[in-house]
Amino acid sequence: MRHVVALPLALWVWVIFHGSVLCQRPAVVNIGAVFTFDSVIGRPAKVAMKVAVSDVNSDPRILNGTELNLIMGDAKCSVFMGCIAAFQVLERQVLAIIGPQSSSIAHMISQIANGLQVPQISYAATDPTLSALQFPFFLRTTHSDSYQMAAMADLIDYYGWKEVIVIFVDDDYGRNGMAALDDELEKRGSKISYKLPLPTEFNVRDFTEMLNKSKLIGPRVYVVHVNPDPSFRIFSIAQKLQMMTRGYVWFATDWLCATLDSFSPMNQTSLRFLQGVVGLRQHIPQSRKKDAFVSQWRKMQKKGLVSSGLNTYGLYAYDTVWAVAYAIDKFLKENGNMSFSESDKLHDMRATQFGKLEVFENGNFLREQLLQINFTGLTGRIQFDPERNVMNGSYDVINIVHTEIRGVGYWSNYSGLSVLPPEDLKGEQNRNSLLDQKLRIVTWPGGITEKPRGWEIAANERPLRLGIPKRTSFVDFVTELNTSHKVQGYCIDVFNAALKLVPYNVPHTFIPFGDGRSNPHYDELVQKVADDVFDGVVGDVAIVTNRTRIVDFTQPYAATGLVIVAPVHNTKLSAWVFLKPFTVEMWCVTAAAFVMIAVVIWILEHRVNDDFRGPPKRQLITMFLFSFSTLFKTNQEDTRSTLGRIVMVVWLFLLMVITSSYTASLTSILTVQQLSSPITGIDSLIASDLPIGYQVGSFAFSYLRDSLYVHQSRLVSLGSPEAYEMALRKGPKGGGVAAIVDELPYVELFLEKQKDFGVFGQTFTKSGWGFAFQKDSPLAADLSTAILRLSETGTLQKIHENWFCKMGCPGWRRRKSEPNQLHMISFWGLYLLCGSITLIALLVFLLRTIRQFARYKRKKPIQIGDSPSVSSNTRCSQVIYNFFDFIDEKEEAIKKMFKQQENPQPQVS
Repeated sequence: MRHVVALPLALWVWVIFHGSVLCQRPAVVNIGAVFTFDSVIGRPAKVAMKVAVSDVNSDPRILNGTELNLIMGDAKCSVFMGCIAAFQVLERQVLAIIGPQSSSIAHMISQIANGLQVPQISYAATDPTLSALQFPFFLRTTHSDSYQMAAMADLIDYYGWKEVIVIFVDDDYGRNGMAALDDELEKRGSKISYKLPLPTEFNVRDFTEMLNKSKLIGPRVYVVHVNPDPSFRIFSIAQKLQMMTRGYVWFATDWLCATLDSFSPMNQTSLRFLQGVVGLRQHIPQSRKKDAFVSQWRKMQKKGLVSSGLNTYGLYAYDTVWAVAYAIDKFLKENGNMSFSESDKLHDMRATQFGKLEVFENGNFLREQLLQINFTGLTGRIQFDPERNVMNGSYDVINIVHTEIRGVGYWSNYSGLSVLPPEDLKGEQNRNSLLDQKLRIVTWPGGITEKPRGWEIAANERPLRLGIPKRTSFVDFVTELNTSHKVQGYCIDVFNAALKLVPYNVPHTFIPFGDGRSNPHYDELVQKVADDVFDGVVGDVAIVTNRTRIVDFTQPYAATGLVIVAPVHNTKLSAWVFLKPFTVEMWCVTAAAFVMIAVVIWILEHRVNDDFRGPPKRQLITMFLFSFSTLFKTNQEDTRSTLGRIVMVVWLFLLMVITSSYTASLTSILTVQQLSSPITGIDSLIASDLPIGYQVGSFAFSYLRDSLYVHQSRLVSLGSPEAYEMALRKGPKGGGVAAIVDELPYVELFLEKQKDFGVFGQTFTKSGWGFAFQKDSPLAADLSTAILRLSETGTLQKIHENWFCKMGCPGWRRRKSEPNQLHMISFWGLYLLCGSITLIALLVFLLRTIRQFARYKRKKPIQIGDSPSVSSNTRCSQVIYNFFDFIDEKEEAIKKMFKQQENPQPQVS
């Protein structure tokens, strides 16, 4: 019984003891660091990591008494030595590897880390391809170059440069960085036009020759992406080659600021090579932690404990140690067991050095803890995105002026370029548009603040090959003289004038295109530019859609469009042309108005004006003469009644408007040529089956065939103005054409000498002539600016007048659809006003006259013979008859009678 009780008790004690051993934290955990000790990045990183380990071990809130031990290996700037150092560190059963700083070494160590399942976290390897799924154990606390190249592309795009030359170290870091830049530039419509790859240890003489050759290329914008170089050999050589002067642009990635910040103290003399350079520095937000660490660093510098200045990579190295410490702390709390085991793949290598390597069985779990960390370090928020990079990449944009490094702005992946720090724009998660991007004033090489062009044609570069159409018709625009081979024309003069405004020399040569027997096909000429046979085309080249897809055009220097030219048939003027200004309706209404005014004025004036009294025949003649004489203002009679004068004022106003309109219309009919044709515009021309002419080589052929779907059998090619005239005169029945479709400038010149043809309908395409250049050619933009200046100063118009206005500028006749007749609808308001006032005046007159007649009847004495027994009909007729007699009486006599009745004279006895 005693043994039965003792056995379970012993088992319970063993379980408790064994469990406490398993749950006990290890006294020491090892982490490794592989990097180049003696380097711009390695020197501050080494000190920063040691300080971080010391701070972690002295902080009781983390690791709970477990000591963090940092084991370092020197890569010595070599992939081979880096691998050896990594193996030596991994033999010590490290839980994680910090570093390396080199992307090339990181690629190799990542493969080793994958095999041994040891998380690798770098503070300086920026190659974007390290984020690939191929390296699941690779993380980094610095920014990937995918962010940095987006920032660089935004800088280049901000200033409008389309082509750049890149100088880069030819390794994983340099090549993949340039690939990222190329992708970002392509998104913004720019490109890398020339690459200068450098070996890790390049020869100064070889590089000098390479850089000197780059001067023969047009772009003057350089992007330098190399390893940190305290000697700044690239810029030193560029200065000797006079490439750090006015007109050049130099950008540098963050290697430059890492180098400058590491100087201790700052070597001011080195900055003389860097005047005007614009660079990027990884942005570190201001914080108390950072300020305290920088202050501690300076104290160590004064004591001689640190031989290097503190750059951003030193701060990232410090935060990387803390990130690993936080992950290990969480790992020990949740797991507590660190176990390593031999790899089956290394079983046959036990007798070698590699036999000591063991697989970290809990590596995946620790990796997950690393990916979940979220804390605020010296460099800001440390948190990883799905690609295992630290979130929210941002950069300072710096400019070196004299002996000072000036900040000119910031860039972040969520706000773009700005003069405000990214943390102040944190709420604006949507990327700003290009119009919102801002930077402070930059001082460029040569000490200028004006933006350099970034492109020019070198003096010893071959001249530009400019094709010109060798025209055989309309040679005033552009052609080559067969005798002297001189190129001349309106287009050539515009090009030469614009070229004088381009602020650099453009050596060029004109190369005629065409056989000299007929006009060349312009689509073929433009295609030669796209095929690199010509660098550009100068001539009367229309800017149309299919051409803009393969070349870049300048600003149009002449407006144009397609119009229709057809024969003109002059309308002969008849003896009755004076009736044409008014329609029949208008003539009838106007005549009726004259009669109405004659009758109304007679009625209103008959009782008060002796000119409107007398025998009936005389009154009738007076009435109509008065009305019609108002048209010529020759009437001898005056209106005396108030109502008559009101009616005359309105009538004369109506008459003034009518006569003015009549005169203008008749003048137009007599002086403007009337054109007649069955063609009224492009729609009627297409709807017919008539043949259509076009100029050889013009885009009119493809437009009519492909856009308006006119059958090719209807289109007739014509090569000269003489051929135009002959085809139009023959007409469709004589083997000619019904109309010609051509561009407006050619039509103007043709009509200047031909009076029997005119333009029908409206211009049915809107286009312009421009100079064509190869895609992304900066010369196209510079010439566009020059053409705008020519237009603003009036020079463009003067060139046009010099060529085409010696005998008066060419005009063009347009078909009129119908005579300029005046319709009643245009004047009905005036007639209504005049008629209404006339009617009102007549009603007022009748009411007043009836009132006077009634008064007259009351006061008139009863005559002998008046009988009350007379019938009502007879009595009514008698009243009307008396009323008309009353109206016929002069109003003055009636008023005198009323006065006598009111004041009778006393009878003398």
